[in-house]
Amino acid sequence: MAIREILVIPDKRLREVSKPVTAITDEVRALVEDMYETMYDAPGIGLAAIQIGVPLRVVTTDCSAREEEAEPLTLINPEILELSGEDVPYEEGCLSIPDYYDEVARPAHARVRYMDIEGQTHEIEVDGLLSTCIQHEVDHLDGKLFIDYLSTLKRSRVMTKFKKAARLREKAAAAG
Repeated sequence: MAIREILVIPDKRLREVSKPVTAITDEVRALVEDMYETMYDAPGIGLAAIQIGVPLRVVTTDCSAREEEAEPLTLINPEILELSGEDVPYEEGCLSIPDYYDEVARPAHARVRYMDIEGQTHEIEVDGLLSTCIQHEVDHLDGKLFIDYLSTLKRSRVMTKFKKAARLREKAAAAG
């Protein structure tokens, strides 16, 4: 297991559409282990494989409180089959947009089909934070970020801030 580097905007890979997993291999199992280690270390409640530079449709989540027993959920090739209920606002953050949070309204309930790490297909109904988390992570698999739900002005400010930070990191790396 290894903690992987999390991609940060404006990295263009975050806009890639991830490809389906065609077989549960040792490489996929190792990827999932690395994703959990990376997610817990960050700390976060969800991680899409593309966030660590792997364009596969793999998501790890754990929405349990840190002081409670872990409730990891691995979703391979997740498909949102249905969204329902009133849109519920949650303050979202993203490991690929560190230290930035904003309110996003998403449907309260989701019905999701996915494969587990054993290759078994499941269908679940989720609501609350887990519904929001899964919708957020599936967006990543489709090249979409939570800031895409914000106003043009807010999104522009966030992107400008992170592009400037990326330029400063590049200058520092070139000088050092």
